[in-house]
Amino acid sequence: MKLTTKGRYAVMALADLANFNKANPVPLRDISFRQGISLFYLEQIFLKLKKHNIVRSIRGSGGGYILFKNADELKLSEIFFAVDEKVKTINCNKDSKKGCNGKLSKCITHNLWDELDLHINSFFENKKLSELTKTQNKKL
Repeated sequence: MKLTTKGRYAVMALADLANFNKANPVPLRDISFRQGISLFYLEQIFLKLKKHNIVRSIRGSGGGYILFKNADELKLSEIFFAVDEKVKTINCNKDSKKGCNGKLSKCITHNLWDELDLHINSFFENKKLSELTKTQNKKL
């Protein structure tokens, strides 16, 4: 399965934001420090998240970011979509006439990976951001 740091860090940062966003905006530098993610990289990620109405920025002293909607409503699949993350288990394009082995036919295990791809994406479609914060809060 391919999942880039962009997708992983977006989920980590938003879980952190949901965890610490009780009443006030959370500065990116705080998330950067707690999660060990480059501030520059977080700024790039949050621009995409803001563009897709996942987060909202608050300017001024005491500013930062807040979630645009409740963590109970935010699907992990929405986060991946916002940062252009595609979770795939196969390298070939499903709509391509060529198979994943470079021939006209698909490889012998193609349908297996295709089915796994459906399960993984269904998992992210059904997993909410709030589930990550509940798990973390139980450990504390």
